[in-house]
Amino acid sequence: MLVCSCNMISAQEIRDVITELLDADPWRLIVPVQVYHAMEKRGRCCGCFPGVVDIIVETTEAYHQRLATPPAEVICFIDRLRSEHSRLEQKRKDARARLSSVRAA
Repeated sequence: MLVCSCNMISAQEIRDVITELLDADPWRLIVPVQVYHAMEKRGRCCGCFPGVVDIIVETTEAYHQRLATPPAEVICFIDRLRSEHSRLEQKRKDARARLSSVRAA
C-alpha cells in the first residue's frame, strides 16, 4: 500500500526502516522525520505523517511482542507514542487555525 505519494513510499518500506531503527535501539522514540531521513527522503506535503505515525505505533508494538517484552512496558511505551502523536496533531490543527485567521483578516 502506498503511504506517501509525494515520495512513492510504501507501508512495507516504512515498516522495514522502523524495524531497522528498533534493532539499533528497541526503546527509541521514532517519529516520521527519522523514518524519512533513514530513507534519504524528506516530507514534502507531510499529509502522510499521521499515517506514518500509525505505522510506527503498530510496528513498534509488534516488534516488542516478538521480543517477548513484558506487556506493561510495551503498553507504557505505546501510550507515550500515542500521546505524543495527539499532542503534535493538536499543534498542527492550532497552527492551521492561526494561519486561517491571519488569511481571513
